[in-house]
Amino acid sequence: MRYMNLGQSGFRASRVALGVMRIDQKSREEARTIVETAMNAGVDFFDTADCYHAGASSRALGQALKDLSVDRDSVGIQTKFGIFRNPDSDQITRYDFSKDHLLKALDEELVNLQTDHVDFVLLHRPDTLVDLGDLAEAFNELQTSGKVRHFGVSNVNPMQVELLQSAVSQRLEVNQLQFGLGHTGMVDQEIHVNMGDDPSLDHDGGLLAYSRLKSMTIQAWSPFQTGYFDGVFLDNPRYPELNAELDKLAKQHGVAKSAIAVAWILRHPAGIQVLLGSMNPERITQMAAGADVDLTAQEWYDLYLSAGHDLP
Repeated sequence: MRYMNLGQSGFRASRVALGVMRIDQKSREEARTIVETAMNAGVDFFDTADCYHAGASSRALGQALKDLSVDRDSVGIQTKFGIFRNPDSDQITRYDFSKDHLLKALDEELVNLQTDHVDFVLLHRPDTLVDLGDLAEAFNELQTSGKVRHFGVSNVNPMQVELLQSAVSQRLEVNQLQFGLGHTGMVDQEIHVNMGDDPSLDHDGGLLAYSRLKSMTIQAWSPFQTGYFDGVFLDNPRYPELNAELDKLAKQHGVAKSAIAVAWILRHPAGIQVLLGSMNPERITQMAAGADVDLTAQEWYDLYLSAGHDLP
């Protein structure tokens, strides 16, 4: 496993982290095995959110860390807040960056995670009704109380980052975004700049270049998904060329295909951290091995082209 600094925070974490959205679907013993397997593979950073199954995912993670007697200072714990779900229907009814909501949500997460602080907290999705002064007060209180060490955002474009950063004194260190061989919009736009074809459309405001300029770490979620939760590309018959290229490189590097897909993300000089979402211990081990694979520039482009993209 290789490690990296997240943003300019000085916090060092594994380049491959584990997202635990679905860990609550496992038994207590299974959850313990999942976390233990990830840590044995060098993973020392875990991502959750208050809205994942009404906090159940965070509770399962917290219990697993306790069952393993993990030293709190040896791992990084990150949660996200700002999404409001109706407790009766579990449906998202609003995004909420109000001070009262964020403080309450964070306190509940600390109970769920069985800890007195989180290392990072991210605003989960943009709240267009955000009161910037209210948000600033919430961040200040969370920081001064010691409940949150570092801050960031998720699914936010550069101008939204600038707006939020203008209000809060804490540096926004990370931005969690969907990215991988099946979701390459940020790369497509950079390659097809100044063209009139579909890949040239800028949906994200130049996120890759912006993140590099600001030394803001991108955390890649759903790295194996195509589109937006349209299924994985690994061993998917709809992507024969991509899987053939993954298979070829996997054999050359002596790892699983999933490790090559992880290595493709990590090869980008933006310094991206990959968030795995698998709850299969064997697959976690295979995927995490991608952190130690060094792809050449040609291998990176060969994978990009095999995923159905072209170079102008």
